[in-house]
Amino acid sequence: MTMAAIWEALKYAYAALAVVPMIPFLLVFLVVHARSKDKKRAIQLSMDVTTLFLIGIVSSLLNQFGTSFGPYLILLFMLLLAGLIGNAQNRVRGKVDGTKLVRAVWRLSFFMLSVVYVLLMAVTLVKYLFVQSA
Repeated sequence: MTMAAIWEALKYAYAALAVVPMIPFLLVFLVVHARSKDKKRAIQLSMDVTTLFLIGIVSSLLNQFGTSFGPYLILLFMLLLAGLIGNAQNRVRGKVDGTKLVRAVWRLSFFMLSVVYVLLMAVTLVKYLFVQSA
């Protein structure tokens, strides 16, 4: 098996899991919870892994609306969020904890991207079901 074939298989696996990000969330949750019996850790790790898939699908959904700015818009949001949280940390503690900053941005991005995913999927479904059939 060549590297190109492995790369293609990984791309298709990522695309399949990104289309329905609840699948990787549930898979990671079930595996981690079964191994560690720690529900909080399982949820946190599931959120972290699912965020990667949400970035891909939300970028793709944003790009369907006539722009190629999808991934850059998400990156811009994450950078702005990091600046705001870092500023708040600096004001409260006098220093910025990079680990907590990255974790906070990543987890808040999970929630934001989940909401945007649901909205964009609803708009896309309505668009394809009702607009194109008319």
